[in-house]
Amino acid sequence: MIYSLKLIAKVGVEKQDYELELPDEAIQQQVDEWLEGKLGEDLRKPYPERNVLVETLRSQAKAYFEEKLGDDYLAKVQEYDDAFTLAVHKDVRAGIIKDKIRPDGRHLDEVRPLSSEVSFLPRAHGSSIFTRGVTQAVNIVTLAPMSYAQMLDTMEHAGEKRYMHHYNAPGYTVGEVRRLGSPGRREIGHSYLAERALIPVLPSEEVFPYAIRSVTEIMSQNGSTSMAATCASCLALLDAGVPLSAPVSGVAMGLIMDNNKPIILTDIADAEDFAGDMDFKVAGTAKGITALQMDMKVHGLSVDILKQALIQGKQGRAFILEHMQSVISEPRHELSPYAPRVESIKINPDKIREIIGKGGEVIQKITAETGTEIDIKDDGTVQIASPDASSIKAAKTWIESIVAEPEVGRIYQDVPVVSVMDFGAFVQILPGKDGLVHVSEMSEERVNKPSDLVKEGDKVTVKLIAIDDRGRLQLSMKAAKRDSKKA
Repeated sequence: MIYSLKLIAKVGVEKQDYELELPDEAIQQQVDEWLEGKLGEDLRKPYPERNVLVETLRSQAKAYFEEKLGDDYLAKVQEYDDAFTLAVHKDVRAGIIKDKIRPDGRHLDEVRPLSSEVSFLPRAHGSSIFTRGVTQAVNIVTLAPMSYAQMLDTMEHAGEKRYMHHYNAPGYTVGEVRRLGSPGRREIGHSYLAERALIPVLPSEEVFPYAIRSVTEIMSQNGSTSMAATCASCLALLDAGVPLSAPVSGVAMGLIMDNNKPIILTDIADAEDFAGDMDFKVAGTAKGITALQMDMKVHGLSVDILKQALIQGKQGRAFILEHMQSVISEPRHELSPYAPRVESIKINPDKIREIIGKGGEVIQKITAETGTEIDIKDDGTVQIASPDASSIKAAKTWIESIVAEPEVGRIYQDVPVVSVMDFGAFVQILPGKDGLVHVSEMSEERVNKPSDLVKEGDKVTVKLIAIDDRGRLQLSMKAAKRDSKKA
């Protein structure tokens, strides 16, 4: 704050005078007089019934003033409409301050009716519908190998982003016709808030090696869609089998200032947001807060007001969380059959080039023949993904055989003979690792010629008995046979 004041003084910023753009006092008085007796208790109905009543009243006001004033009204139709909106906002505040009743008849700490469902999309890896009053959010979760993580290279972040939440709220969700295009600033902000709310409870990459994309589609809205997106995301992640450390719920808190007396509202709707003094969104688990966002229309808030909002918000979050856990209380133990399975193995980073091969020849062959996707990190972490567990096992065995080091004393079963010489046979115990079975180590009985016992392409069982100082492998067929009899 001190540095800001110094900068302001140094730059020489001058305070700008401004005037609020309010309807003409005479127009406001006309509208208020026409609305007398038509607001208040008559409009305290659940949404969307209240919205319909307000718009019907607005249409009646337009028809009345157009008939009474004619061209004078048409010349100032926007001012009359603004005066009507301001009168409705004042009525919302008056009802809350005087009667402690909200526009839809709720108590100050009451959450709108809740309804949720999971697994309603059969092919999605995870899906949910979260409905709170008129606001409804559908969320779809898709799991993918880590190679699908988003690459970031910005002034703030560089690297991979494995959890991505996207949020869409087209015009039809508020009953409007709009051009469908890229997300706007509001959509991006809501998306990021819901994303931040879930990040603290996501499993580590080591525990759950998946890239996770969560998409919230708002179907209808009447306030606090970012918190609906948070709740819907949590439900869909649990439905997808993502092992969250704890479920997360969110609620939007409002404020009406009666002089210096604050009135805190739980789960605000649009009417209370437009007419109120604060939109305070809080998300978290039963044990703590994971994300906060605040919009204020007053000049600062005291610590006591924030404390009251957080305490009341905790009660609201707990109520919503209890509802969510009644739908799904823990992550699915099994992933969707359509979701990829991912297994990780750790190899010596020096062996990465052997898995990739010249021009990618080896890794392309592995993925083509096993039907898997393979992602290799610089630290030697190899992630193998496929919906089929047997495919993962085949690729894993293949990779392990490539990076395996010969072990003295180990028996290698059914390995191929690659060439036969007068003094013995060369056997490949691992990819690229051949060893010699000397004629004297082929059998307990005397062998005149190695070709009498084996030929190229035969599968034999051998034991690695030594590695000389030049790295040459010495194998024995008779030692392997002898050890097998002992076993």
